[in-house]
Formats: sequence, C-alpha cells, structure tokens
Amino acid sequence: MSDLIREVDEELKAERALKLWRRYGKYVVAVVILAIAVTGGVAFWKDQRQKARLAESEKYSEGLSLVFEGQAIEAAAVFAALAKDAGPGYGALARLHEAALKSRSGDTEAAAAYDAIAENSSFSTDFRDLATILSVMHTLDAIDPAEAAKRLDPLAKDGKNWRFSAREMLAVLALKRNDAEGAKTLYKSLADDPNSPPALRARATEMLAAMGG
Repeated sequence: MSDLIREVDEELKAERALKLWRRYGKYVVAVVILAIAVTGGVAFWKDQRQKARLAESEKYSEGLSLVFEGQAIEAAAVFAALAKDAGPGYGALARLHEAALKSRSGDTEAAAAYDAIAENSSFSTDFRDLATILSVMHTLDAIDPAEAAKRLDPLAKDGKNWRFSAREMLAVLALKRNDAEGAKTLYKSLADDPNSPPALRARATEMLAAMGG
C-alpha cells in the first residue's frame, strides 16, 4: 500500500510541476527569440563590411524592428521574404523568427517550420539544434515523450551550445511520463550548474521546490 501511495504522490507532483512549467512557456519562447536576435546582432557585426550582406542585414533589422513594435504580421512577411533570398546565415535567422511568430499566433504550421530548419543541412548546427528544441516545445501536448527525448538527448551533451535548454525540455518530457525522479535529477543539475543561464536556473529551482525536491 505504501508503494502505491508513493507512486500516486509522485504522479501528482509531476502533474503539478508540468502545469507550473506551462505557465513559463511563452516566456521561454520570448527569451529564445531574444537570443536569436542577439545572434542576429553578432551575424550583422561580422557581416557589416561585406556589401553582399548589407541588404540582408538591413532587411533583418527591419523585421526585428517590426517585432519589437508589436507588428507581428508585418514582421512575419519581412522574414518570409528574407528567408527565400538570403544566404544560410540570415536565411536561418529569418526562418527561425518566422516560425517563432507563427508559434506565437497559434499557427499549426509552426512545428513544421521548425522541423524544416532542423533538417536543412545548409544551416549551421546551432540553428538546427535550436529549431529541434523549439519544435519539441511547440508540440509538447501532442508528441510521444519517449520519441521526443531521443531527438533531444544528443543536444543535451556537454559542449552543445543549447544543452541547457535541451536538458530543461528533457525534464518536462520526464514529467509527461510521470517520471518525477528523473525530472528532479535534471532540474537539480540545472539549478546547481553555475553555467546555466540565470533565468533557466531560477525556473529549475522553482520547479524543484514545487516537486518537493
């Protein structure tokens, strides 16, 4: 009987923690979009002396300005146009922003847009890895947790640039499987790792507290 009670208690903790994480969903996406914007800024800095990239960087900056002004439809149109004509750098950035805007608007094609980026070998590994994580995040309610975990496991390895985000999503997938202990182990590693992004560490700490960990 005690084992049954403990199992039910763990499942309830996992369910409560999963509901808590869902509250963070839109904020996580917002942070990721900001990270993309920063990456875009770096790309702009690297390319600013190359005349061939000047038009792309200006178009990308136009799209970002529209995003920050709250003009999502107009921004999506700019990024869609840029994605068709730009090289791999700005092209990948534009596609990521376009997919993120689709996700925010509830567009059912957002996951497919992320997957298309993840499967495009002309884009850098970092962009493809990020797209994979965002695809899993966007389809969280519909995916098979075990299959999704297989996609994320390689991205959570040491040395991967998006490893902390991948580990956070693996913790969420563990919760979906009612694996409270597995989720707690992942959250604890994130909360204790000084290299974890501060906002992510704060979320991991709160999730642990909610799970009694």
